[in-house]
Amino acid sequence: MKAKIKWVEEVTFVGESGSGHSVLMDGPPELGGRNLGVRPMEMMLLGLGGCTSFDVMHILKKARQPVADCVVELEAERAATEPKVFTRIHVHFIVSGHGLKESQVKRAVELSAEKYCSASIMLTRSGVEITHDYEIHELEA
Repeated sequence: MKAKIKWVEEVTFVGESGSGHSVLMDGPPELGGRNLGVRPMEMMLLGLGGCTSFDVMHILKKARQPVADCVVELEAERAATEPKVFTRIHVHFIVSGHGLKESQVKRAVELSAEKYCSASIMLTRSGVEITHDYEIHELEA
């Protein structure tokens, strides 16, 4: 896996993934940015959310669960002093569908957290406390 980061100006950068996709990163105005893109640490949090969402949806689809929507809300705390690393992250899944089995949703979240989500496991091994929970929304027919 490869990536390339290109400085644009001040604290604005364009990141390009090895698969050819680009994303703009920028800092806050007080640090010279123009607030045109996500912050690098926000990007890490988004990466974690994307990684675990991918896993959970893959597992639920394999289990033939009728998922209509899946939203993951993440909330992170960072150290007060430099380096301001993540210290705690909470991952909250909101899974919607018709007749979803709670045991399958629970299993998917646990498997992602404990076995499949590379981002989550890497952060946990680095000392970040990551907690997960979920809620299921039953959609009307």
